[in-house]
Amino acid sequence: MKKKILYVTEAFAGGIFTYLVDLSNELVESFDICIAYSKRPQTPNNFKDYFDSRIQFVKIEHFTREINPLQDLQAMGEIKHIVKTFKPDIVHLNSSKAGVLGRLGINERKIKVFYTPHGYSFLMQNTSKLKRSAYWLIEKAASLNKSVSISCSKGEYEVSKSINRRARWVNNGVNMEKLDRIPLAHVKMLNDSEKVRLCTIGRISSQKNPNLFNEIAEAFPSYEFLWIGDGEQKDELTSSNIKVTGWVSRGKALEFANRSDIFILTSLWEGLPMSLLEAMYLQKPCVVSNVVGNRDVIQDSKNGFVCPDLNSFVSRIKLLCNNPVISKKIVDRAKTDIRVEYNTKNMAHKYRKIYEESIVS
Repeated sequence: MKKKILYVTEAFAGGIFTYLVDLSNELVESFDICIAYSKRPQTPNNFKDYFDSRIQFVKIEHFTREINPLQDLQAMGEIKHIVKTFKPDIVHLNSSKAGVLGRLGINERKIKVFYTPHGYSFLMQNTSKLKRSAYWLIEKAASLNKSVSISCSKGEYEVSKSINRRARWVNNGVNMEKLDRIPLAHVKMLNDSEKVRLCTIGRISSQKNPNLFNEIAEAFPSYEFLWIGDGEQKDELTSSNIKVTGWVSRGKALEFANRSDIFILTSLWEGLPMSLLEAMYLQKPCVVSNVVGNRDVIQDSKNGFVCPDLNSFVSRIKLLCNNPVISKKIVDRAKTDIRVEYNTKNMAHKYRKIYEESIVS
């Protein structure tokens, strides 16, 4: 009889959605899998079509992104009920809200509990120092239940060790087979006949730093900038050369990215962004901010560029547009890195090993 895994997440969209699709589809041959989730505006309406038909789903009605004591208690009760009904051997909590409520609510000793934050809430740069300290204390308290944290990047792992001595690390990975079905596009060079297009992917929110994205666009008025996604801070994208796609399907998002020439990521904090890994595999030169997650996968000047400020972004973009040899060298190295380390097969193999070892112990 197969062992059972229950995945729990409030953030059932974006990179975490892609991560759960690829991981659970890889592991469904070895485990019975159930996903407890809540929907966000960008969650695909046909989300079940992305998953193997053997995977079960349970919606948590009271999950909310923000702290809401009453609804949080109700969501915790729902998690307890799902655990009692599904009887998992392993519970893997994903994102901060699920991580806190799940670890506080699951007390059965026989159940092995894992937690992947995908970017700790106390690293958020859009909140006060006092609030970030409170988030750290909440994470520390939640870690006392003997759960194991599994970070999605080396940088996140280093942070995790300060909270939970039972910390592990498995890099996120992308599904190369799916990406191989997308025809590659060449990187255009700056000239009089063609416009260079730069893109990013994600929710237009403080985390992704739309203000910096807008400043970069203003520095290149003759270039096209595409934000693949939508969000509450859309109004900050005021530069006339920026287009916003709105929420689109994953396939359409990858199409837009593939038709772009350079991928930029201006985030203030990250776990390990799936969109960055996908752009690297699609051979888009990547120019990213200097934060955990980004700098774990991008080795500056080798497989992309890590930028501390606006001037650095501008200079690196100019360098890529005017130096095809450098651009080609970078994208070739980036794709090799994904093939070797940051892919779904590697990710699933490492998770399977961790899960199986925990059951035996």
